[in-house]
Amino acid sequence: MPPLVQSACESAGPFLTFTPHISMANRISSSRTSVLLTSVFGPYAQDDEYGSRLINPMEFYHNQVTRVQGPFSLRMFHRSWGLMLIQANIAARCTLLDFPTLDRFVEELRRRRYEVVGIGSITTNLLKVKLMCELVREHQPEAVIVVGGHIANIPDLEERIDADWIVRGEGVRWFRQFLGEDPDQPIRHPLIPTRIGTRTMGISAKEKLGGVAATLIPSVGCPVGCNFCATSAMFGGKGKWVDFYRTGDELFDVMCQIEQALSARSFFVMDENFLFQRKRALRLLELIERHDKSWSLYVFSSAGVIQSYTFEQLVGLGISWVWMGVEGKDSRYTKLDRVDTFDLVRQLQSHGIRVLGSTIIGLEEHTPENIDEVIDYAVRHNTDFHQFMLYMPLPGTPLHAEVSARGRMLEETECPPADTHGQFSFNYRHAHIPPGMESELIVRAFQRDFAVNGPSMVRMLRTILAGWKRYKNHPEERIRRRFAFEVRGMATTYSAVVAAVRRYYRKDPALFTEMSRLLTEMYREFGWPSRLCAAIGGPYVLWRIRQEERRLAQGWTYEPPMFYDVNDAVNAEECPGASPCRYVTPQVVCPRREAGAGVV
Repeated sequence: MPPLVQSACESAGPFLTFTPHISMANRISSSRTSVLLTSVFGPYAQDDEYGSRLINPMEFYHNQVTRVQGPFSLRMFHRSWGLMLIQANIAARCTLLDFPTLDRFVEELRRRRYEVVGIGSITTNLLKVKLMCELVREHQPEAVIVVGGHIANIPDLEERIDADWIVRGEGVRWFRQFLGEDPDQPIRHPLIPTRIGTRTMGISAKEKLGGVAATLIPSVGCPVGCNFCATSAMFGGKGKWVDFYRTGDELFDVMCQIEQALSARSFFVMDENFLFQRKRALRLLELIERHDKSWSLYVFSSAGVIQSYTFEQLVGLGISWVWMGVEGKDSRYTKLDRVDTFDLVRQLQSHGIRVLGSTIIGLEEHTPENIDEVIDYAVRHNTDFHQFMLYMPLPGTPLHAEVSARGRMLEETECPPADTHGQFSFNYRHAHIPPGMESELIVRAFQRDFAVNGPSMVRMLRTILAGWKRYKNHPEERIRRRFAFEVRGMATTYSAVVAAVRRYYRKDPALFTEMSRLLTEMYREFGWPSRLCAAIGGPYVLWRIRQEERRLAQGWTYEPPMFYDVNDAVNAEECPGASPCRYVTPQVVCPRREAGAGVV
């Protein structure tokens, strides 16, 4: 029997239109149910028969941003936040395996009985999900298998894997309904340190309490709805999103609780266009000012939206880092209408706001003849970080529907799902770029950016220093306090880093000059401590950089640790070695409105 394919938001209005909705009359009781949630198995940074790719490790930055920066690449992992959110919001006994090996996944199936096994995945891991479903059938044939995440956008997924339910959209509400729980109860927010295993230049960062940003998930989906965006498509497309915390009051309450639990002073805001909801953002600003919070916020925003705020508002909110789509020269996306992205990036950086720019390689108008102009346009932005991605029609997106209708999609024998991660090859026939050329073009883009602008970590230090110099004497003590927090380590550790990088580039006149200029600014600003640390620590950091270069040349790869978590309903004695699922419960709850009631 084929699996039931369902929108996760069927009871929240006409939100998604993937398949006819199917009754959930056969749902099971939460009180009698044990649920296993799991990400796909590793290892990830290798080429294997299950779809892992060396070029596509479980690292966002090293995968898509600092890919060619060698020892300077920013290395870190992020937990599977969606699975953590589901675990924190169901009353049933729930165990979570994050980044298990295949053997550890099988061990869990043999060790404990589960009525439900939920697997979250992106589309590239199709073969892993298929195998995991088969293993569940082998070891726990009575278990109900639920598959969700971006993989659910594959239109014929129900014919490819042996699952009972394929959930397209937001998972908390679906699981609550399926388990017979109240789907409208407030969303408990898991306590999530944003990064794990951070390292760069051969040095691992200390991840102590209060020193790592906390992840904050106000909403899912993106109202802008770019035609290529799989995330937007998964939650309903243009004009649709799901709010977990609709108002600034709700959001501020949750942030205060996370701050207390994790000693957090900064938040990575996992919301595709956080500043788009202006009323919520400005109410949050009001509360931040009233309660004297000096938080730093790392956000996603489209250029047009961020330009609609004053810098007084952005700095007051604590916006310290922005991921912003530049997309490409003369791109036709309305979010870039009437925006001078060069000027916007410079202004943001002058206020201490780091910018991660994002550029698409392979838009319809790109050709072998104009692609260097496209790359140079992106590189001239000199953003602190720059992501390059191939223009890919992923399942579920308007772009996929358009390219399919034109008959230009490749067969999976020509481009397997495992290679559709946007860093290697097109899964369709491009109008102008010959097959295979795209693999060289995207590497060319990364290399040009790195060669011209240097290591992203040093670019980031330059922007932080600019913000400190601008705001260190600001009349509001709250603002001064935040910039003092962000500049910590500049007189010591980071002076040594810049001195080492300057020495590394001694044969590159342009970058050597840039590093010298930055180091001189640091000396001027922080005096003898900066000079002393540069002189003593610089040679040590350079030695670690060289060590890292040798390690990478020998084929060293980086894999995330496994996480084993249980929620409150699980008897901890049954799961030795498991960590408790930690979360905060909203104390301020406003009346709910229809999910995704937004118009762009």
